[in-house]
Amino acid sequence: MIAVVKCPTCGKAVRWVPENRFRPFCSERCKQIDLGAWATEKYRIEGGEPPPSADDSPGEDIKN
Repeated sequence: MIAVVKCPTCGKAVRWVPENRFRPFCSERCKQIDLGAWATEKYRIEGGEPPPSADDSPGEDIKN
C-alpha cells in the first residue's frame, strides 16, 4: 500500500514514493514557496527574552 499525504503548501494529495523527488510537496513550486516562507521567517517559534549571557554583566556599561 502506498502512503498518500497532503502537500504542506497547497493541500494536494501526494503519493509517498521514491520517484516523487519533491515529497512531501507535490511540486518544486510548492517546495520553493515553503523554503521562501522559512527564509522570510514566516515560520518561527515565539519565545520570551533569552537569558542573559556572560557578556551582559550588569554594571559594566562603557560610555564613550
